[in-house]
Amino acid sequence: MVVGDFANEVDTLVIGSGPGGYVAAIRAAQLGQKVTIVEKGEMGGVCLNVGCIPSKALIAAGHRYHNAKHSEDMGIIAEKVSINFEKVQEWKASVVNKLTGGVEGLLKGNKVEIVRGEAYFASENSVRIMDEKSAQTYNFKNCIIATGSTPIEIPGFKYTDRVINSTGALALKEVPKKMVVIGGGYIGIELAGAYANMGTEVVVLEGSKQILGGFEKQMAKVVERRLKKNGVEFKMEALAKGVEETGDGVKVTAEVKGKEEVFEADYCLVTVGRRPNTDEIGLEQIGVETTDRGIVKIDKQCRTSVSNIYAIGDIVEGPPLAHKASYEGKIAAEAIAGEKSEIDYLAIPAVVFSDPELASVGYTEAEAKDAGFDVIASKFPFAANGRALSLNETDGFMKLVTRKDDGLVIGAQVAGPNASDMIAELGLAIETGMTAEDIALTIHAHPSLGEITMEAAEVALGTPIHIVK
Repeated sequence: MVVGDFANEVDTLVIGSGPGGYVAAIRAAQLGQKVTIVEKGEMGGVCLNVGCIPSKALIAAGHRYHNAKHSEDMGIIAEKVSINFEKVQEWKASVVNKLTGGVEGLLKGNKVEIVRGEAYFASENSVRIMDEKSAQTYNFKNCIIATGSTPIEIPGFKYTDRVINSTGALALKEVPKKMVVIGGGYIGIELAGAYANMGTEVVVLEGSKQILGGFEKQMAKVVERRLKKNGVEFKMEALAKGVEETGDGVKVTAEVKGKEEVFEADYCLVTVGRRPNTDEIGLEQIGVETTDRGIVKIDKQCRTSVSNIYAIGDIVEGPPLAHKASYEGKIAAEAIAGEKSEIDYLAIPAVVFSDPELASVGYTEAEAKDAGFDVIASKFPFAANGRALSLNETDGFMKLVTRKDDGLVIGAQVAGPNASDMIAELGLAIETGMTAEDIALTIHAHPSLGEITMEAAEVALGTPIHIVK
């Protein structure tokens, strides 16, 4: 096909089918646009195929195994518990297949055309889409770029069968006996916890003094204590220097607080961050402005420096979170349709599916004070909640950050079981301008972990019932 062929004329072209891209495509189609979505890999992007979804499935499997082996204090004694890891991987794949198939079905149901291949901008209104067999040109009125990100490869740690990134860690064919994890961020900690729960001896090398640097120290400590209890070893202020493959394993050399140490393991997992996928799609050729890190510059409607081209997700400023990408996808699609939609959130929740889970939304106590707010930080422990006790999951706490003068909720942090679910109510509280009194006066079901939110609000008001002030 050639430029000008009617079959290749579309209103909106979306590049990338991850949580940002497919949501943008569906929303654009709902608004009456003729939409084509381009995907070079598997439908659903990194998140559904080799990120959010399969990692959570692996984490869930690890929890099941660990709980089966360690529930003696509840009177449950299981003998000869074992893992069929091949079966675990088959189950994980089935979860992924259901979701990716569902995404493809949703796109087709909304009459979105799906094209496989790599896209490269030929002009401000056209792209060349190439696969192994052919190339074709698509003309568009508007384009939404949602190409996501890729794991960073650090010097001296070229990816192989034994030196792996998060994608490789999710595709292992056996549970390693030993694993070295470079990087104590959320990806490293999630996977370290999953494999530790399945019996792997894990060493985490972290360059700073704290794991999970994006979260408050007291939250990170809750996770660190649990992981240490599960046998994970932490080396802080550790700089990875190099790795030597030994046939059936690796030797990782690191400088730990100025002293060189060598760690032997079956695998070395590198999780030091991700980089935006913006360097091989022709952005510079059409004048789309990016930063020196490859981040695309956008306005409040996700519009780039080229007025008919939009960008969302991991390739723009902000945390690389799937739910942020989906939010931005809707904004971009609606902006293209002429609506007044723009980025207008007060807070984006951040979650780590660690053991236990961490979640944060809005300001932390320190951030609020740095921003000039006079705040009250109110904590309530999971150990004082009946549901947490009955689950035998009492580690952690909730903290509310409220303005002292009017009780307005401007931030919240949760460290404990189901934090990923509990943070939603707190995000809603911030977005709707609720106060601690509003939350405290909302009747929460008993017994539930949700009561902790009400209890933390009562602490803020100075009227706690289930802890002594």
